[in-house]
Amino acid sequence: MHAWTTLAGSGLALALLASVPASGNTAPQDPAPPIPSMSETEEPHPDMPEILPLRDRAEVIDRILAERLETIMPVIMREQGIDLWLLMAREYFEEPVVESMLDAQSMAARRRTILIFHDPGDGQPIERLTVSRYGLAGLFEPSWDPAEQPDQWQAVAEIIAARDPEKIAINFSDLRAFGDGMTLSQYRLFTAALPERLQGRIVSGEELATRWLETRTPTELAIYPGIVRIAHAIIGEAFSRQVITPGETTADDVRWWMRERLSQHGLEPWFHPSVGIQRRGEEGMLSGDTVIQPGDLLWTDFGLTYLRLNTDTEHLAYVLRPGESEAPEGLRRGMASTNRVRELLVDSFAPGASGNVILAEARRKALAEGLDPSIYSHPIGLHGHGAGSAIGFWDNQSADPRGAGPVRAETAWSIELTSYSRVPEWDGQRVDFRTEEDAWFDGETVRFLDGRQTEITLIPSN
Repeated sequence: MHAWTTLAGSGLALALLASVPASGNTAPQDPAPPIPSMSETEEPHPDMPEILPLRDRAEVIDRILAERLETIMPVIMREQGIDLWLLMAREYFEEPVVESMLDAQSMAARRRTILIFHDPGDGQPIERLTVSRYGLAGLFEPSWDPAEQPDQWQAVAEIIAARDPEKIAINFSDLRAFGDGMTLSQYRLFTAALPERLQGRIVSGEELATRWLETRTPTELAIYPGIVRIAHAIIGEAFSRQVITPGETTADDVRWWMRERLSQHGLEPWFHPSVGIQRRGEEGMLSGDTVIQPGDLLWTDFGLTYLRLNTDTEHLAYVLRPGESEAPEGLRRGMASTNRVRELLVDSFAPGASGNVILAEARRKALAEGLDPSIYSHPIGLHGHGAGSAIGFWDNQSADPRGAGPVRAETAWSIELTSYSRVPEWDGQRVDFRTEEDAWFDGETVRFLDGRQTEITLIPSN
């Protein structure tokens, strides 16, 4: 049975499930990236999956975008009680929601791109209109002829007035960047053209923006493990003797190797990789031109973008000293403590619970077991630090307004945290055991997309 069928209480799950073929096969047809199954076990040095050529990537991206527009949009508009949603972006100044709705060949907004979603009611299909000079791959109906109405915003006002919606959503928000895409200048032009009788119907579209961006479709879920596998493969290669020669290689050498590796595969990072070194007798995390030595505990934070989905992964590795065959017991115990905090966190996920509630519950359990945790997990998907409720921040382990919203089903997560442990072999030094793995929350349980690191990767010194 497909996982979505277990979410009987979720209107979104039922709506999306209706779009899945009867066989339950949600993977995109040819062309398609390799699609490994989700697994709780992570391979330490997995093979690099095949990367699609650009043309095939575009086909997959557009197929997923069409699926998202057809399945997610009707549900979230009716869930939020919004009759019409207006989105706009200007060239080189993309609104994040509009950017996610551009087809694979429309790489940026053109001049001023305006999109309108309208719900006619009575279960009719959502209208998707583009009030712009250029179409969008047939996904939106062109609805403006500049020869007949030269004023673009007046054309928008006429479309809205003809539909007479009760609620007109535009993206403004004091809290969420994803729901704050309407600029002041565009708002002034829009409201100047809109009939006065409709201006009192304007509401914030921040919840629509969050729901659109945070929700993953069955096809996205099907391909996500393979995307995470790419990240794991590159990290596995970086944390090996293929890249690291103890006594010669610096932390920055490894960082730039990862960047080059992505470029060789035609992929991009969404942030510059981090590589840090913890060393006996040295305080904090060493980085930059510090040379990696036997006995070092290495850490990386690495994220890539492929088929518009993002990964975010943190792994640990230990450089064996001559004669060692495993990391010191104190480091292994520290890794085990971090694994335990991660278990307590994912077990604290509950449908409808806020990020703040999940944070508090996971910390309560961890502290009761004598652990020293710091939890800062976040949604992931179309953005690396994605839309949705946060579960803690590295600099705030208490309730935060950004964690007040509910954690919803059909969302992907970076399960990011650390725990601190005293390592006897390092004279009781307090060591930071960071971890981050991408996962899927189906509304009841959290499953890792391509497993999770449970043991420190070992790098021979010779």
